[in-house]
Amino acid sequence: MAKQPHLLVEEGDVHDVALIPGNPDRVDRIADHCDDAELVSENREYRIVNAEYEGRELTICSTGIGCPSAAIALEELRNVGVETVVRVGTCGGLQTDVEIGDMIVATGAAKEEGTSKRYESETYPAVPDFGTLTALVDAAEARDEEVHVGPIVSDDAFYNESDEYVEDWEDAGLLAIEMEAAAVFSLARRRGMNAGAICTVDGNLVAGTQKGADSDDELPEKARNNVGRAIAITLEAVIRL
Repeated sequence: MAKQPHLLVEEGDVHDVALIPGNPDRVDRIADHCDDAELVSENREYRIVNAEYEGRELTICSTGIGCPSAAIALEELRNVGVETVVRVGTCGGLQTDVEIGDMIVATGAAKEEGTSKRYESETYPAVPDFGTLTALVDAAEARDEEVHVGPIVSDDAFYNESDEYVEDWEDAGLLAIEMEAAAVFSLARRRGMNAGAICTVDGNLVAGTQKGADSDDELPEKARNNVGRAIAITLEAVIRL
């Protein structure tokens, strides 16, 4: 397989499991929890690092913001041998009991985005595979961490999430909103891959708060702290996969 045009990797450069945060800086934060971290490539929004956690080799690859760039990353990772991807991201709460700093393991993602619809009908479910979902939940329990487990929504329009949309999502029982999971789940299913997602809550749209609204930092302090806990849960899950 030729070198991939966006990730700049080829077969043999990466491992079978990849953690896929959106933010390139979070690649380094995940790598700080691991051993033998080595930068593989860096291009545009994509930063790829290989590392090892408790003897398990893994790859960490940022996807940037949104489903289009996440889909490119997933397609190219699959082309070079990755079999399982786990999104480690952030999200905005859509229920009053989902607080900043909470963690959510997604059981599915509503398709309020356009990318997955280029691959398949929006009536087809965007869901993680059972094994990866179970590994994340079991890892949280093993670490005595509380996580919300349930459906989320993936949306394209960060600045156009109107009150009407938020109210509808809340009424539907969706736990949170983010921008990548629907494409990741849908493409993984179609490409014969495994996929899961764990996200840290960085705001609550029902309460009218968004990340960065009250601080010069992108994430509130509690969310920044709990991103580290979500990373630890994910790495524990990788050992179980």
